[in-house]
Amino acid sequence: MSANKNEKKFVNREISWLSFNERVLQEASDKSVPLIERIKFLGIYSSNLDEFFSVRVGTIKRMHDAGIKAKSILYGTPREILNEIQRIVIIQRDKFENIFTDITKELESKHIFFVNEMQLNREQSEFVKNYFDAEVRPRLVPLMLNYIPTFPYLKNQVIYLAVYLWRSTAEEKPLYSLIELPANILPRFILLPNINKRRYIIMLDDIIRFGLKDIFANFQHERIEAFTIKLTRDAELEIDDDVRKSFFEKISKSLKQRKMGQPVRFVYDRNIPRDLLDFILRSLELSDFDNLIPGGRYHNARDFIKFPQMQLNLPSYKIKNNIMHRTIKQHNSIFDAIKENDILLYYPYHSFHHIIDLLREAAIDPKVKRIKMTLYRLARNSSIINALINASRNGKDVTVVIELQARFDEEANIEWTQKLEDYNVRILDGVPGLKVHSKLCLIDRIEDEGMIQYAYIGTGNFNESTAKIYADHGLLTVDNQITGEVHRLFKFLENNYKTYNYKHLLVAPLNMRTKLNFLIKNEMKNAKAGKQAYIYVKINSLVDTKIMEKLYKASQAGVKIKMIVRGICSLIPGVQGLSENIEIISIVDKYLEHSRIYIFCNDGNELFYISSADLMVRNLDNRVEVAAPIYDPMIQQELKELFNIQFKDNTKARIINKSRDNQYQKTKSLRKCRAQEDIYTFLEKLNSTPAKT
Repeated sequence: MSANKNEKKFVNREISWLSFNERVLQEASDKSVPLIERIKFLGIYSSNLDEFFSVRVGTIKRMHDAGIKAKSILYGTPREILNEIQRIVIIQRDKFENIFTDITKELESKHIFFVNEMQLNREQSEFVKNYFDAEVRPRLVPLMLNYIPTFPYLKNQVIYLAVYLWRSTAEEKPLYSLIELPANILPRFILLPNINKRRYIIMLDDIIRFGLKDIFANFQHERIEAFTIKLTRDAELEIDDDVRKSFFEKISKSLKQRKMGQPVRFVYDRNIPRDLLDFILRSLELSDFDNLIPGGRYHNARDFIKFPQMQLNLPSYKIKNNIMHRTIKQHNSIFDAIKENDILLYYPYHSFHHIIDLLREAAIDPKVKRIKMTLYRLARNSSIINALINASRNGKDVTVVIELQARFDEEANIEWTQKLEDYNVRILDGVPGLKVHSKLCLIDRIEDEGMIQYAYIGTGNFNESTAKIYADHGLLTVDNQITGEVHRLFKFLENNYKTYNYKHLLVAPLNMRTKLNFLIKNEMKNAKAGKQAYIYVKINSLVDTKIMEKLYKASQAGVKIKMIVRGICSLIPGVQGLSENIEIISIVDKYLEHSRIYIFCNDGNELFYISSADLMVRNLDNRVEVAAPIYDPMIQQELKELFNIQFKDNTKARIINKSRDNQYQKTKSLRKCRAQEDIYTFLEKLNSTPAKT
């Protein structure tokens, strides 16, 4: 197939991702969303964009610099994609600034005001001066750019104030200085003393601007101004192939090199004097740089995630109590509950503490002999790690795979590895060339019947912090059809030279792609035979060209396909003769939709899976991933109902289409359907009903 045909059939993943991030921006503009949450969505949008440039744009830029055309892979040349990214980002930047302006007006209606250094009254000025002298100035290191031999190194995604010093009577050129904003030490938003019932907020940036005359008092310049700049660097790790070094050492070295990554975006205050901007760009060798983004007075809006909500008493999303799973009883053994029935947990509706409690129980249970886990991203103060250490100290045989290449979590995972090794936990390196992304736990327990294995297979990380905001599923089971294969997979992780066959689990990169292809073909066969045929999928990303081709063919064969794709979606649904039987929506709401579900009609004998894998090349071919079958009829029914609730969403669901315009889905229902609210109600009712045994 030619590249041109591919371009018409598929959307470039980067362009599709930008469409997803615009859905995040939509949440910031949605006036039905609590104001503090809208501010946080601005922060999430900005944080997402920073990572996008560090990771994805950096990759495309390297392809362009290396002369790699890759048109059939990218559905466009690297240059075309970079140009389109630039165009879309500038449009979104203007939307962002308009939304922020609207939000500030709404804050003002609630007597909350942003002020800058020029808008302070005498009492506020005195407060800012004292705060500047006591907290800010000691942390500033101004660099005089005219007097140092080489331009200083700019850190990745750190805010700098480029200072312009000018005197009208002097013949010499203006002086330039650079100040790093200490936002990693001090809060970005500082509350000023109230005036009557009015609250005032000033940015750390403007407190530094307030103090500029004191900082540069000895220069006697009449005009001193500061303009924000920020450089984003390529965050891809370059791992060397020195066989004398351990993988641990290679990752540690690569993390140091990441800090020196090549520039991929330079953002600046559009009001910066041209001579100062030109000086900076020349010094950084960015004069002909592609991704120069003119912006406003403030950057790093990701700090809005930490906006001072409590002090301002702004309403937010109501935090609902976690629903206790109906089969897990307080003060009873979780092992007994799992042995009675398979258990499907759904965070954050159910509490992730069920898993922590399971590990705590295992750590002190004399019947438990072994615990094996795969870990990818962990909470800052991880209760999972504490439970594993406790288990090891209690004489259990604890084995852990910690993925050292979990992007942006590498340093934390290195520290966790060292901590676990200090307590005699056995650490597995995983599989050379493959990230271990599966979410597995296996517990061996001696019971009256002999050795019983308890398995947990999840769609999200063992992370109690993100489990409060990420919507994920986890299966607890003693079904030996599943636990036996989880045991085999851990043996594979221990001894990579020996692979195993899997009849029940779908394991990437061993059999997952092949099995998914078979299941899709099976639906096509049934559709052609006049039987009912459908595929329901919920994932984060759909990029894999081979799978998308199969889905197009399935649609042409008459298979009805419904998909919920939160983020990147390169497939184009609803195209006559190609994908008219495919419907795709995306849900962006207060929780981040993260679970992966696969449902196949299978001639009426439906097949259900939950998985750690998205439909991407990296997941299917370059990672160790697991999809677990759901065999319990009650859980199958529950899982299908959950999918249907989400597909009925007419409040937060957007339609994925060729134009990528993120229209909200409208359904025939006269009732307002908001999936995340309706799921809570559904699970609350379900879990108030005693479980059948």
